[in-house]
Amino acid sequence: MPGFMTSLLSFIVAIAILVAVHEWGHYIVARLVGVKVLRFSIGFGKPLWMRRWGPDQTEYCVAAIPIGGYVRLLDERDGTVTPQEASRAFNRQSVAARIAILFAGPGMNFLFAILAYWITFGMGVAGLKPVIGDIDPDSLAAAAGIQSEDVVLAVGGRDVATWEGTVIAMLDDMLANGDIRLRVERASGSVQDLRLATAGREAELTEPGQLYEVIGLKPWRPVLEPVLDELTPGGPAQRAGLLSGDRVLAADGENFADWGAWVDFVRARPNQQVSVSLERDGGILVMPLEIGEATEGEQVIGRIGASVLVPPDLYDGRRAMQRFGFIDGAVAAVKKTWDMSALTVRMIVRMVTGDVSVKNISGPINIAQFAGYSASGGLTTFLGFLAIVSVSLGILNLLPVPMLDGGQIIYQLAEAIKGSPLSEQTQVIGQQLGIVFLLLLMSFAFYNDLTRLFG
Repeated sequence: MPGFMTSLLSFIVAIAILVAVHEWGHYIVARLVGVKVLRFSIGFGKPLWMRRWGPDQTEYCVAAIPIGGYVRLLDERDGTVTPQEASRAFNRQSVAARIAILFAGPGMNFLFAILAYWITFGMGVAGLKPVIGDIDPDSLAAAAGIQSEDVVLAVGGRDVATWEGTVIAMLDDMLANGDIRLRVERASGSVQDLRLATAGREAELTEPGQLYEVIGLKPWRPVLEPVLDELTPGGPAQRAGLLSGDRVLAADGENFADWGAWVDFVRARPNQQVSVSLERDGGILVMPLEIGEATEGEQVIGRIGASVLVPPDLYDGRRAMQRFGFIDGAVAAVKKTWDMSALTVRMIVRMVTGDVSVKNISGPINIAQFAGYSASGGLTTFLGFLAIVSVSLGILNLLPVPMLDGGQIIYQLAEAIKGSPLSEQTQVIGQQLGIVFLLLLMSFAFYNDLTRLFG
């Protein structure tokens, strides 16, 4: 799990990059159509760094509050504009030019996502093949005929190569078509088309972390022997005298055939002292172990601070690598961005109708945690994270909310239809409603974050 500082720094870097990309879209198109840019700011509040540059002496600054940013354009509605510069004011531009400036921010987020995916596909995206593990009896998976060791080849007619792609395709197919359509390859080599009857259960299936649980399947996981690897300094295992390489044989008379059985034993006994039998250097040792505790959601579980020894060849034949050439990578990146955009839109629409769990709305705490995880996973993982958040940022800003780019585009379209700008009172009311909406959205996102964090 990434530390607090790793998550915080990764979050700040991610937000700074994505805000800069978004605002640069507004900035560059405004410059192209001749609008004067007064300020380009990363962050809000008091400027920590500022420089004036260019023929227009545009202010470029980094401000104290890192969440967000803005581009301030010359506009007669915001203050006095000299007659010499009136033609360069935003409000004097054609409706088409204004819409182009407004759309450029979200548009640049989509282009950035394409670039990020393009780079990752060129470097190679590693993952586990979508091999089915255990199947729960009397589950949707069992009813559909899914079997352990089946390999998922396609979902909803879309080829998949990794579990990450499989999950995204399953959610997309469910939201678009109701049921989830799978094509699987059996261990015998035969190919079967199956259907998971998920229609009407979208809200349940889109609860965070509940997709596999509700469907009744688990991704394939290797059976690991109960051999200790790294120990947490000062943790219960190290304090008890356990060492890396110890094989756990039994505890309190209960034998363990694999690591999972040992983990279940420990989790069920927070703050209890047990007698553990170990194999070390060919001999058998028996020693007391006081199990510690940790909080998982609303549950207190046992924890000893030890990881499992993973053989280097454990995943041979189970790994997948997606790597494309220059042209194929560009095509795959565009398709990936489109698929993620379509899924995000479907999720938002179905949240409004109540068919998708609103717990999927994440705030800065959850995003920071994911930023930390992705940064710890390396460049390709972090770029993939940036691409997903960039798509979400682009779509969020296109929502028809007056404070967002989408709402401002609606204002411009209304002006084009009406033949004159909307009244100032109408725009003020719209802005106030937009502020209320965003405050409610942010409050709900924070609530979800805190619920995940503290149960």
